[in-house]
Amino acid sequence: MPMTSTTSLLEENPLLQRWATPFGLAPFDRIQPDHFEPAFAKAMADQRLELDTIAGQTTQPSFENTVAAFDASGRLLARLEGVFHNLCASQTTPELQAVQRRLAQPLAAHNNAVYMHASLFARVDHLFKRRNALGLDEESLRLLERVHLDFVRAGARLRGPEQARYAQVMEALADLHTRFGQNVLADESAYTLALKSPSDLAGLPAFVRDAAADAARMRGMSGHVITLSRSLIVPFLTFSERPDLREQAWRAWTSRGEQEGPTDNRSIVREILTLRAEQAALHGHRCYADFALEDTMAQSQSAVMGLLDQVWERALPALEGERGQLQSLMATVGQSGPIHAWDWRYWAEKVRHSSYAIDDAQVKPYFALDRMVLAAFDCARRLFGVHFLHRPDVVLYHPDVKAYEVTRSDGSAVGLFLHDNFARPTKRSGAWMSAYRLQSGLSYGDLALGQARTLPIIVNNNNFAKAPEGQPTLLSFDDVRTLFHEFGHGLHGLLSDVRYERLSGTQVLRDFVELPSQLFEHWMSQPQVLQEHARHVVTGQPIPQATIDKLQAARNFGQGFETVRYTASALTDMAVHGLGLGQVPQDVVAYEAEVLQRYGLPAGVGLNHRYTHFQHLFSGSSYAAGYYVYLWAEVLDCDAFDAFKEAGDIFDPTTAQRLLQCIYAAGNRVEPGQTYRDFRGRDARVEPMLKDRGLIPEDG
Repeated sequence: MPMTSTTSLLEENPLLQRWATPFGLAPFDRIQPDHFEPAFAKAMADQRLELDTIAGQTTQPSFENTVAAFDASGRLLARLEGVFHNLCASQTTPELQAVQRRLAQPLAAHNNAVYMHASLFARVDHLFKRRNALGLDEESLRLLERVHLDFVRAGARLRGPEQARYAQVMEALADLHTRFGQNVLADESAYTLALKSPSDLAGLPAFVRDAAADAARMRGMSGHVITLSRSLIVPFLTFSERPDLREQAWRAWTSRGEQEGPTDNRSIVREILTLRAEQAALHGHRCYADFALEDTMAQSQSAVMGLLDQVWERALPALEGERGQLQSLMATVGQSGPIHAWDWRYWAEKVRHSSYAIDDAQVKPYFALDRMVLAAFDCARRLFGVHFLHRPDVVLYHPDVKAYEVTRSDGSAVGLFLHDNFARPTKRSGAWMSAYRLQSGLSYGDLALGQARTLPIIVNNNNFAKAPEGQPTLLSFDDVRTLFHEFGHGLHGLLSDVRYERLSGTQVLRDFVELPSQLFEHWMSQPQVLQEHARHVVTGQPIPQATIDKLQAARNFGQGFETVRYTASALTDMAVHGLGLGQVPQDVVAYEAEVLQRYGLPAGVGLNHRYTHFQHLFSGSSYAAGYYVYLWAEVLDCDAFDAFKEAGDIFDPTTAQRLLQCIYAAGNRVEPGQTYRDFRGRDARVEPMLKDRGLIPEDG
């Protein structure tokens, strides 16, 4: 391309211009996929120049001229990554996916260049060795320690051929992670189960039929279709009277990434596992699990397995008790034989209705999405003094997304919150929180928009089935839990109050990051929250106390099923990442089945995620050898919520202020075990979690 064309392209590229938009949000209406590659090329070159300048200083290393300067580098790159990765997950296109594939290797190579910068690491290492003599405050010392560890874990201490090979491994993994995630999305987007006759719709409540009709319309089809969106397929498996159709849908859902052809993830999983084993070996570890767990609260496989084994042993009898209830009900209607995995939810719903008088179709009208969003906002206000103001004037990347300006009670700015709640073919499955911009106590030029600090822009993604035009979207009780869970993550990002971006918000140890999210779930099921916010979508009447009592009574029914499914996935994760070099199986699907047989996974239950679509593990490395973290954090969150029970008020101001300061605002400026002790006054105890799941008696 001629130089004039390149220069013109860069000058016209909205990604490289100052964003004169509300809150400095990206100008989504002007961004095209072909803007990203030249913008990233410039951003990476800019940061390399910054790092060369830091490393080339003739003055002695100091915290400010090396570590703080490093934390402040790469502002343009951080801005681009926030936009790019969020769009790839939430509103992708074939063109954007092609860019994502092309950028995977260059971005990984840039990360290698940053953390394998020998002169820069030498300065960081010099400071790290003298850290106790530098007179640093607690947060600065924490930043130095974390930055040094980032360099070490990225291969900075490796030399010669080993470091070169490490760089190759990381670049190859980046490409494989991208391909894995895109394959899962392709399988989810391509599948539809058409419901063509009235008998195909048998048993489906109105909200499922409406969602299936909307899914058909979104795909240019008539009638009703079931897709592999969790918000649609789980209700279908729960209510459909057609076991043959339930089986079809279940098999498609559980075999994502396991079909011959371009979206087959089996060989990709094997390649990822092989490269991770090599990555761990280059660091001197026997297996990837040992490498990954080194930087966690758990620290070792034995600690993780101690928790998983304890829960597994208690969950199996609970599951069999539930199976007995299902089979008893089946017998009363003349049904016999085994309960298949595609039948379990259906019969569990029948038991829930007959034993607890809970009917999801009758309960959902009390849980309109808009009211539940307001409930989450109100809980945040009462706990932390923050307010959410809808900003319909903010231009976003999809009409379904809503923006909220977040302020404190005194009017001071907190940040911007984006809520992206609905499933669509261009969005990956699941629910997650991410950031367009992280909080820090420093100003980074035009990104701070005149503020003395950088305000966060946080997004929550859910995949709820959208109601037909003009009708309210209704949530299940589990959907409400998901909404509160992700909002807890969102608060963790929004309420962060740290000086340095590396320590901001959710950038904590992986088995601590789920604490703020899972803890916030507790408020959604509290009677006083339900009585105030759960109101019938037609009559406006609050949910009856009798219904709340039934929901509470039924709360632990199904926990055996859910606990076994979750723990089984965590066990398969730990097993496969516990394999060393040369041990990765040729057939990962057969190995997964072998692990489940070894642990005695009961028939007809299944597991939350199978290797071929286990995005936690294989669309990135964040949760690899780390799916256990939800259970680890549950020990913390149940124990933490007990602090409010002990105070006698779920909105106790003193406890809430301590929670804000020690957990939600602290980011990673304090070691997580210590920050939990600062809040609770002691280490967490496991008993509240076991009681909450109904795995031991309340008085046990």
